[in-house]
Amino acid sequence: MARKTGSHSDITGPRVRAAARSLIARHGFAAVSMRQIAREVGVQAGALYLYTPDKQTLLFDLMKAHMDELLEAVTRVDLTGAPERALEAFARFHIEFHLDRAEAVFVSYMELRNLTPENFAVIEGLRRQYETLLETILRRGQASGDFEVPDTKLATMGLIAMLTGLTTWFREDGRLDREDIQNIYWDMVRKAVGVQAPVTA
Repeated sequence: MARKTGSHSDITGPRVRAAARSLIARHGFAAVSMRQIAREVGVQAGALYLYTPDKQTLLFDLMKAHMDELLEAVTRVDLTGAPERALEAFARFHIEFHLDRAEAVFVSYMELRNLTPENFAVIEGLRRQYETLLETILRRGQASGDFEVPDTKLATMGLIAMLTGLTTWFREDGRLDREDIQNIYWDMVRKAVGVQAPVTA
């Protein structure tokens, strides 16, 4: 079979997904067509179907890949220590991980409504796994008396929303660098769960 115009051996699934992620983050899932994605990659629209059967599957694959990467990365973070130390480790990890993935974060949060019920259930299950890590820390701190958290589930949702929200405005060349951001946000997280700053001489 003749090679499709614009098709080359180095045109791969990852390039298709990267183009789709960028376009969906900029324009929204509903506004992006397979033809636009193909044009961004540099192939004919029909060539995309070598990598994905349809746009819904492509969206699902983007979200699942993001969650799989997140869940794998967080396994390398020690969340088993004292509640305050574990909470700080989680907060700093969450910030660092998500700052490098602003487009993936936007797609994963803003396009959930465009998933089919079956695909939504899968992504929601993965999100719940990650949220449970934070809620477990909060429950431990609540039980030990280290944290003042009347509702751990609500606190979990609120803290994740706060930590994730910075991806919408952070710029590498901005007034605050990554270390500044992590320190300031950790201070806000600490105060949100009722942990007082250490007293200095």
